[in-house]
Amino acid sequence: MQRRSFEGIEEVRVETLGELVDRTTPTEYDPASGRLRAASVFRGSKRADWALLTSLDRLGGTDPPHCKQHLEAHILRNFIRYSRPHLQQQPANEWELLVTAQHHGLPTRLLDWTYSPLVAAHFATLGGDPRADRVIWRLNWGKLHDHFGLPQIAFLVQDLDGLLREKGVDSLWKLFGEPEGGPVELVCMLDPPAIDNRIVVQAAAFTISTDKTHSFDEMLRANGLLHALTRYVIPAGRINHLRDQLDLVTVDERRLFPDLDGVAAEMRRYYDASAEE
Repeated sequence: MQRRSFEGIEEVRVETLGELVDRTTPTEYDPASGRLRAASVFRGSKRADWALLTSLDRLGGTDPPHCKQHLEAHILRNFIRYSRPHLQQQPANEWELLVTAQHHGLPTRLLDWTYSPLVAAHFATLGGDPRADRVIWRLNWGKLHDHFGLPQIAFLVQDLDGLLREKGVDSLWKLFGEPEGGPVELVCMLDPPAIDNRIVVQAAAFTISTDKTHSFDEMLRANGLLHALTRYVIPAGRINHLRDQLDLVTVDERRLFPDLDGVAAEMRRYYDASAEE
């Protein structure tokens, strides 16, 4: 996995779940609702020194990444070809198809996020090298939309389709074929359709970028947007403590993967021997 320096990105150390909740709680009330709300999403990573790479970026390895980005359209076409017998309902359009493919593990340019810092903490503390610090990324997508002149809403798939058509990109396949530095440059938040319960309970969201040749953090750096990112680092020695606290508040596999596989995964991990802090 590609490792890098994160100079210029705010970094906060958290050692307990309470600290994570306190540090991610907005400090100002949202003027529209009068409540503590923020245009933020979160992503958990098992290594604090990993870049923000999509599954398409990582395809073929990460040293260097992006070495198979030219296969993007080919990969999705094969997914369309072979997935049809397994889809209970056909995706409503190309963008819903892309979300469905990402959701089932196909390498795409979408980057997974969640609206819940606790869900992000679950994925950050699940497995991995016990000696490695973990990280929860926070993205203020409102600043992203401001920069690219987009409305302050997380787009639905039909919103994204309409936006790109206005900019001359009339299909998903045309987006795939756009060269680096092409006429359309943007990054936006995408709220996926609730194609199954897992998307709902994980409070899932995605970012989609017209740039597929740089990591997400590199792209933000190039656009002067590093202030939209915050890194909450969990020291290696506190992983088990935070993991136990997540289990205490029932943020676990059984709730986040609501099927028999999730039940079995929770039982397997929960009753496994754990390292002492």
